[in-house]
Amino acid sequence: MDVHHVTEPAETFTCNAFLALGEAPTLVDAGAWDGVVDEISEHTDVLDAIVLTHQHGDHVEQLETVVEAFDPTVYAYGDHPLRDRALEDGDTVHIGDEAFDVVYTPGHADDHVSFVSESSLFSGDVVVHDDGAFDYGSFGRTDMAGQSRERLIESIEALLERMPDGVEHMYAGHGGVFHGDVRDVVETALERAEKREPKYPDE
Repeated sequence: MDVHHVTEPAETFTCNAFLALGEAPTLVDAGAWDGVVDEISEHTDVLDAIVLTHQHGDHVEQLETVVEAFDPTVYAYGDHPLRDRALEDGDTVHIGDEAFDVVYTPGHADDHVSFVSESSLFSGDVVVHDDGAFDYGSFGRTDMAGQSRERLIESIEALLERMPDGVEHMYAGHGGVFHGDVRDVVETALERAEKREPKYPDE
């Protein structure tokens, strides 16, 4: 699957937004960078769908702009004025050339879902490869109102149960893209989350 990190050039705070090309060109999260439409246009004139991992501002700020530019079908777990189709745990969505299992993964956000196929994982903020807190296996923050470390731990466990063996590509909402043993990265994140220690020193 041909995946492009279309918010990578951003110099302002945003999530990672990924454009998966193929039979069903799909954007995973819209991000908060005002250059995202131009960057998508460098790769495709057609966008079939946007799938949202969750609706924190850094993931959806540019959603309306992208919808106006490409008129895609918008998939989301939580309600949103631009949502066309509701996602539920266990649904299947097509991203690029692959079919992905929708896994409900709250804890960082009540409406958080992750998308996993035979080869790839779009994990949003539930698990990331590296960030300012940890390298190789980090997890979404849970210190703000409405967040729960305990629920996040359950979500990571569910993700591991649903993830096929052999997933080699991890596209997370923050940090770098990872290619390799994705299960090991997710297991490392789970171990760290289970320690119940603050993710950041000032939590």
